[in-house]
Amino acid sequence: MSVRELVVLGTASQVPTRHRNHNGYLLRWDGEGLLFDPGEGTQRQMLRAGVAAHDLHRICVTHFHGDHSLGLAGVIQRINLDRVPHEITAHYPRSGRHFFERLRYATAYRETVQLTEAPVAADGVLAASKAYTLEARKLAHPVESYGYRLVEPDGRRMLPERLASYGIKGPDVGRIQREGALGDVALEDVSEVRRGQRFAFVMDTRLCEGVYALAEKADMLVIESTFLDADIELAVEYGHLTAGQAGGVARDTGVRHLVLTHFSQRYSEPDEFEREARAAGFEGELTVAHDLLRVPLPKRR
Repeated sequence: MSVRELVVLGTASQVPTRHRNHNGYLLRWDGEGLLFDPGEGTQRQMLRAGVAAHDLHRICVTHFHGDHSLGLAGVIQRINLDRVPHEITAHYPRSGRHFFERLRYATAYRETVQLTEAPVAADGVLAASKAYTLEARKLAHPVESYGYRLVEPDGRRMLPERLASYGIKGPDVGRIQREGALGDVALEDVSEVRRGQRFAFVMDTRLCEGVYALAEKADMLVIESTFLDADIELAVEYGHLTAGQAGGVARDTGVRHLVLTHFSQRYSEPDEFEREARAAGFEGELTVAHDLLRVPLPKRR
């Protein structure tokens, strides 16, 4: 049975708190696991969340500030210690390759796993398969930063009443799906488009074109909301978003489920983030993330 869910490993910006670990997010996508922004302590959070090294297939780093990348050393060594049997691919901004190399080889250990580095140098597609296409878009932060977007190819949903009207049943249903036509009947005559699911991951950034491109029609948008709206000047100065800005992005791009995260330690009341995102006009599903939370992707429409 396929599973598509977000496992939140950490939600703190800059420094961890008593209740929030540094960043870390695992997207389970059927049989694959994509680990985003493993901050310090991610390896332990994986243990607490029931996530194994064998669950990982890709590591996606948005940028090389410590709260988004210091956990790389431990995660990479754990992957090798557990002898993960499959290849793992790491994406990160090419300008930060020296940081990745330092973290990858921070201490001595035995390499047993094929870890392929695939740095990001520009907007575009990073990987494509039958299961999904992984894309990157540049964000606006003091250091080079990229957000990620995963898009499932569109499929088709068979329509029983249309099949019946053409007398198509049994093995012929599979045949028309495989071949695209059955006699004079085209697949389009007995089916409709089933839009593939879309997931977007946006971390440290000011508002920019990349934010909107990543979020467009996402079934789930995981986005930083470091500040509340009263501190918007700080957000602009340090290259971050407010909860209201995140809500506005979700509203304008047709997001179905908004997940707010990456909270400054200056705030102690998480409900304020939801209130401000709602005040911006977002009416879809909304989650204020906390550590070890699991959030399923919305069901297809």
